Amino acid sequence: MTSQAIPYLCVNDAAAAIEFYKSAFGATEVMRLTEPGGRIGHAEIKVGEALIMLSEEYPELDIRSPQSIGGTPVCVHLYIDDVDTLAANAVAAGATILKPVEDQFYGDRTGRLKDPFGHVWIVATVLEELSLEEMQRRYEELLKQ
Repeated sequence: MTSQAIPYLCVNDAAAAIEFYKSAFGATEVMRLTEPGGRIGHAEIKVGEALIMLSEEYPELDIRSPQSIGGTPVCVHLYIDDVDTLAANAVAAGATILKPVEDQFYGDRTGRLKDPFGHVWIVATVLEELSLEEMQRRYEELLKQ
């Protein structure tokens, strides 16, 4: 296996979270491990080719969701083909818009969403591939405004 970083989300009600991600992001469920009492110890979903792992809270192991700790300092950045449709689907499924989808100086169209489980997502579609030099030029132009 090659090195990769995979987001691992802790949620309160993993079964509901999986259904939300299916509805909001078009996720497909790869697998889940469920305890006899119903608590999901580990699950994997894919949004396009992006693998995302998740589990229920395990307070006894100090594994807590954003809802339990009062927010999250981490955003999951998700590239998809159609950010506008994904954002609309996510809102219809229960997400909150934190920053509307807009074209950005660096060539992406992005927005920021908060899912019903407290995780923050930056969703984006690439509009144009830019050189670092062009991106820097546009950034400096933006800072002058």
